[in-house]
Amino acid sequence: MPVPSVLCILLNFRTPEMTLRAAEAALADLHGLGGELVIVDNASGDGSFEMIREVVAARGWGEGGLVRVVASPVNGGFGAGNNIGLRMAMSDGRLPDYYYILNSDAFPDAGCTSAVVQHLEANPTAGIACSHIRGEDNVVHTTAFRFPTIAGEFVGAARLGLFERLLPEAPVPMPQPTVTQQVDWSAGASMMLRRTMLEEIGTFDEVFFLYFEETDLCLRAARAGWSCWYVPDSRVVHIGSVSTGMKTKRRMPSYWYDSRRHYFIKNHGRFYAALALWAHLSGGVLHRLRTGLVGRKPQDPSWFLRDLAAHATTPYRLSPEDRS
Repeated sequence: MPVPSVLCILLNFRTPEMTLRAAEAALADLHGLGGELVIVDNASGDGSFEMIREVVAARGWGEGGLVRVVASPVNGGFGAGNNIGLRMAMSDGRLPDYYYILNSDAFPDAGCTSAVVQHLEANPTAGIACSHIRGEDNVVHTTAFRFPTIAGEFVGAARLGLFERLLPEAPVPMPQPTVTQQVDWSAGASMMLRRTMLEEIGTFDEVFFLYFEETDLCLRAARAGWSCWYVPDSRVVHIGSVSTGMKTKRRMPSYWYDSRRHYFIKNHGRFYAALALWAHLSGGVLHRLRTGLVGRKPQDPSWFLRDLAAHATTPYRLSPEDRS
């Protein structure tokens, strides 16, 4: 049987050294699959594109089309940048069987990519397979999720064991599977996508600048009959938030609120989105009352509920594609 073709996509934004480190790890794991790599510089504007291109040439990675470096003219966000790679073919012009989305701060273990490819090859209705993610400290990251719902918004914001016991299927984060398991969606840090699925459902919605874009993609896949899987034998070390700086931010950026609202309105309508907002605010108020009574700080970022409520009053328009 022919070996499935894989095109790996690495999106860089002002982290060229980290991206090259991820590229080296990806290439080592792609070698047995005969895969190729595309590095997309997302309009870094800091010399990243030139530096990466020079290093790729110096290391001989560009020979035979093994690694290509392309530049986006604008920074349209995570989905838009990855879509540049998702529109590309293999260096010989063939369309790949699979596209592998890998974060620029994620480093696959040996056998990572073959594990998700093998699962997709064995399951024709599986369209997406994602990896087990851990930090450099070896702590496992929560990356298996349910789709967001009104109940999930309330339970997640309230953070009360009573509600979690009453509504065990509501929380968006799932207990991390120890065996290969179907999930609603998983993190886009290491995500293998079947090309034929993308041809049917489309690529990332570029209205999302960052956050919720992989949730939306997995929901569209599920509605079209494709399944998403968490494959713990596919293992990746992920640093996280290197390009965005989210680890050092004390307040959520406005694009998180934009993405959240777009996800709910696009996929469930304005009335459902309003109920989801009310549920999150109600749960958040309960969380603050409880933490206040015991003298602890809320677990949300600074100004979170105020920003969430205020953002709901700003103008919103669906994209032309969503209105059609």
